[in-house]
Order: sequence, then structure tokens, then C-alpha cells
Amino acid sequence: MNTSPPFRLSLARALTALLLGVFSLQVLPGCIAVAAGAGAGVVAYVRGDLETTLANDFNPVVDATRGAIKDLEFASVSDNKDAFKAVIVARTAMDKKIEIELTNTGKNLTSIKIRVGVFGDEQLSLAILDKIKARL
Repeated sequence: MNTSPPFRLSLARALTALLLGVFSLQVLPGCIAVAAGAGAGVVAYVRGDLETTLANDFNPVVDATRGAIKDLEFASVSDNKDAFKAVIVARTAMDKKIEIELTNTGKNLTSIKIRVGVFGDEQLSLAILDKIKARL
């Protein structure tokens, strides 16, 4: 089979486009999902992290997060807090690590970042957030 240079160039472009398409399909789904919560800020799921800001003071959100961990029967691993940031780490029965980072972003504003496992788990992250909101 005799292939001329234009055919090789077209084949190279087609393979490049195919590889980029396959890469995009593997990287993009689940990377970014955004939903608006009723009465809350925007909830964004980006690269395995669920992030949102609640219109509540920092200390009540920290207490609600601690209560949510207990309600969901997760094993508490560590709980570190100062006036500006709290990091709560727990484990599920399946030994998945859950890390919840709370940041005091101002009066009546608390940022939350929830990470489940290495790659994230959107459903479980949303369930944790819902439990936190229910305790506020």
C-alpha cells in the first residue's frame, strides 16, 4: 500500500482528534457538576471536591458538621479547629476517608469543601452536605 504524504497528514490529524476526544470523555464527566440549592449558595463538584458556601456563622456550621458525622455513624479520625478554619476527618464503614474543610469567610458565611476518598464521591458528598444543612 502506497500512502502519500497528504494521506499520512490526514491520518495523523484524525488520530490526534480521536485521542483528544477520548481524553476529554474520560476527564470531563464528573469533573464539574453544578447545582443550585434551595436557600443556599451554589454547590459545585469539581475534581472530586464538593464546594459551597453556607449563609451561617462558622461555629454553628462546625457543630453541625460534627453532628452530621455522628448521625451518619462515620468513625471520627481527627478534628482540628481554630477561629478561621476547621478540618474534620472521618472514615466510612468501607474505610473511605472523608475530609471536610470549613473556612470562616465572614459574618454569616462559611465555606465548605468535602472530599470523599482519593477520587471523590459526589453522591456521598451531597448526602453529607444535606445532613449538615439539616442540623443548621
